Amino acid sequence: MRSPKHPKQSLHHPRVRPPIIRFRLERWHRFSLYGISGLLTASGILWLIVHFFLRVAGEFGETVNPVEPWSMKLHGAAAMAMLFFVGSLLITHIRRAHLARRNRYSGWSMAALSALLTISGYALYYIASESSRPLWSAGHWILGLLFPLLLVLHIFLGRRAAR
Repeated sequence: MRSPKHPKQSLHHPRVRPPIIRFRLERWHRFSLYGISGLLTASGILWLIVHFFLRVAGEFGETVNPVEPWSMKLHGAAAMAMLFFVGSLLITHIRRAHLARRNRYSGWSMAALSALLTISGYALYYIASESSRPLWSAGHWILGLLFPLLLVLHIFLGRRAAR
């Protein structure tokens, strides 16, 4: 018979200590998110510059710069990758940090901003009419320019709290 100090080991009551909860992402995951975020930001800024400042003179007035559709295609592809990586954060990073009450304000702000960017991007592609497109577009790119600033703040606050 086993003594009370050594209860029967099972899957539900292992003798080993629970692992230390880590919030920092693995290196490949972190760099993937940083890279996709940078690509999204760069392609969005490229589109803004080309769309508003580098219009091409055509036979009947200003026309679309040839870089504009390519920057939009790159931006859309990066957005799809970002959706994948944001989803990969839900179980590990976001859930653990929320339960531990760590970096909640900037974390939930990141989640809300990501949701708003996803909704406004979807609306630009599928919902916006020609008359409402400028409004949806302005809202989307204003939020998009806030994203890298909030990401840097979230990383800074998280690393500061870890120390």
